Amino acid sequence: MANTYSQITIHAVFAVKLRQNFIAKEWRDQLHQYIAGIIANKGAKPLAVGGWQDHVHVLFGMPVTTCIADLMSAVKASSSSWINQQQFIKGKFEWQAGYGAFSFAKSQRDIVIKYIMNQEEHHHQKTFKEEYIKMLTDFDIAYDTKYLFEFYD
Repeated sequence: MANTYSQITIHAVFAVKLRQNFIAKEWRDQLHQYIAGIIANKGAKPLAVGGWQDHVHVLFGMPVTTCIADLMSAVKASSSSWINQQQFIKGKFEWQAGYGAFSFAKSQRDIVIKYIMNQEEHHHQKTFKEEYIKMLTDFDIAYDTKYLFEFYD
């Protein structure tokens, strides 16, 4: 779009359906690279992709011609299809419905990238549920627990 300029950085988080620990270390990096490719192919700028056994974090520069919902739908649909084609798990792989999306200033990118790339270490100290609720609280997002990801403690 001519004469339209923006700098929009989004940190999105989404989880495996039923929060199962399906994302194995053996293929996790391949998944993250694949997701980065989807983001780039949709015209966004992938800045970091990381996660743990049951969820993924992505940080990307958002183009003005795309909405977050459409981009996240494409990321989740394409990546789950790819996981199933690769037969990384027995049965059908699916992501849970929904996601969290949080905006950051360009000056905060390095901090968020480091956070995303340190997920394995981070989750030795804090559960995904604790992490996600803290993100919602830190961003002052009102939420109803019945609409959060399916957390099983």
